[in-house]
Amino acid sequence: MIKGYAGRTLEVDLKNRTFAFKPLDEEIARLYIGGKGYGTRLLYDTTEAGIDPLGPDNPLIFATGPLNGSVAPQSNRFAVICKSPLTGGIGNATSGGSYAYGMKKAGIDILVCKNQSETPVRLEINGDKSEVAFIDASDLWGKGTYETQEILGKKKYHAVIGPAGENLVLFAGIVSNERIAARTGVGAVMGSKKLKAISVTGSRKLEMDDPEAFKEYTKTVRTLFRDHPVLGHSMEAYGTGAIVKTTNARGIIPTHNFKCGHFDNAMSLTGEYMADNTLVGTKSSCIHCPVTCGRQVDVQGHGTVKGPEYETLGLMGTNLEMPDIRKVQDWNYAADDMGMDTISLGAIISFTMELQERGMLQSGLNFGDPAGVTEMIHDIAHRHGLGNDLADGVKRMSAKYGGHEFAMHVKGLELSAYDPRGSFAQGVEYATTNRGGCHVQGGSMYMESVGPFTINPQNLKLKADIPIVQQNLACTINSMVLCIFTTYGMIPKAIHEMDPKSWQYRLAVTMFENSGPMFRLLTGLKGRPMMWWEKWLTYITGTTISSGHLQEIGGRIFNLERMYNLREGLTGRDDTLPPRMLYEPIFKHMKSGHPLDQLLPRYYKLRGWDGAGVPTRKTLDKLQVAV
Repeated sequence: MIKGYAGRTLEVDLKNRTFAFKPLDEEIARLYIGGKGYGTRLLYDTTEAGIDPLGPDNPLIFATGPLNGSVAPQSNRFAVICKSPLTGGIGNATSGGSYAYGMKKAGIDILVCKNQSETPVRLEINGDKSEVAFIDASDLWGKGTYETQEILGKKKYHAVIGPAGENLVLFAGIVSNERIAARTGVGAVMGSKKLKAISVTGSRKLEMDDPEAFKEYTKTVRTLFRDHPVLGHSMEAYGTGAIVKTTNARGIIPTHNFKCGHFDNAMSLTGEYMADNTLVGTKSSCIHCPVTCGRQVDVQGHGTVKGPEYETLGLMGTNLEMPDIRKVQDWNYAADDMGMDTISLGAIISFTMELQERGMLQSGLNFGDPAGVTEMIHDIAHRHGLGNDLADGVKRMSAKYGGHEFAMHVKGLELSAYDPRGSFAQGVEYATTNRGGCHVQGGSMYMESVGPFTINPQNLKLKADIPIVQQNLACTINSMVLCIFTTYGMIPKAIHEMDPKSWQYRLAVTMFENSGPMFRLLTGLKGRPMMWWEKWLTYITGTTISSGHLQEIGGRIFNLERMYNLREGLTGRDDTLPPRMLYEPIFKHMKSGHPLDQLLPRYYKLRGWDGAGVPTRKTLDKLQVAV
């Protein structure tokens, strides 16, 4: 078995209460690494087209990668893969916490949950004894994620759902500690199986090809991260909330259901404001991670809990025109406890507010007014009253009540907190990413809008190139499985310290912006490992991995996801943006919205797809994508 893997998978039949440990498929591991890649291959190969996402034929796949179980910084994540009940296409999400570490300690690379239990159940998996216990979970059904994990105790590693998952809210997530695999409705699939929680335990140690080289290099990386301007300083001081000030200044933070990109009162929602006014106790991080990006805040009646991240501050704050940080903290806690994605939650509430504003629906929810929001969050989680409609997401809400032109989703997945009209590459990424309107399946906005080294976000240069490179990299990051924040360290400290007004900075930006073919060539070169994830993967598995190898593997995963979506009925017609993004300008110099029509054909060509967005046989063969 390749080093870095436990070497076995576990299949659990929830209906018949049976289980089987099986060998890991080494060929799939070599081609797809693990995590999201391995899980997507399994989903494609073991399911028929057209299955009901909330039916018994949709497997729920928990997947780790070769870096999980090590002490590599940010190697604490697990991936969840299934058919999405929200989009009808590929569904996946990743989460931090401690569950991934627990899976590898239990000697399990992949856990596949099949069929559906007739009554609430939880699993206790003892990896050392190769035992799985099916335990009645009726006593936990209806409880929030915080209480559920408290009852289950700290001696095992847990993945749980809250009431939102139990009630099949289409944007429900799966929680480990205070982190959540939030997007695409993976929690609803877990709820459809009546599976309340999974607990794992074991004492297996990760085997590496070169443990000494890994150990010494990891010390170097930890020092680099601690000294890095983002990973070691702004993240530690302000968390992801530090981005609020930047996106608001650049006019791309969602405001009034994405009607505009600037909120006058955004400063009261920044990470800096939280640090000065609402943070308590110590900052938090996932297991073995030196980047303390987690915030700790007090929520009345619930004590000290995790504070909101940037996406929540944007979607539940500025997008609702709510400047009260304490209200946003309360809503963030409620969403986490119910087990819901705050991105989709904020988007569906803002959409409902605009319906109210236009007289298309009487919801009692209004921009700038917190009245009724807390109650609606709980109504959504329990599918009470109007909350039953909101629980189905923006796409279905717009089909029922109207408002298609301002329904902020792609392929059914609600947009995250970056307005693509001020970040053109991010708009291409939203439109083409296989799971829908997501920012962490690439992260192009960091290269053009919010990072320390950014090109002009509103011209056409590199705007089809960057999304491809970033999407491929994200596929491999999510297959190792690492935190996407590890990519922030790619831009060295020296760049952060450059004066944006200096001629040296302007020259560097101009050269990068006009690099074109050279950019694609350099990112695709196969040679020696340079970045930390490449070196970790090399030291652990014994196989030399470079950026070019990762781009190839990422392209393989991305194209397989694309073929899955095509099989399920999603086509190039779904590679679009909401009408508001395409036709409504938000900057004075703009005559329309995002120029997707000019960029999409180039993206398809660079991907090796035909004019309809279908991967050519040549492309699939080159990438070894078997379909």
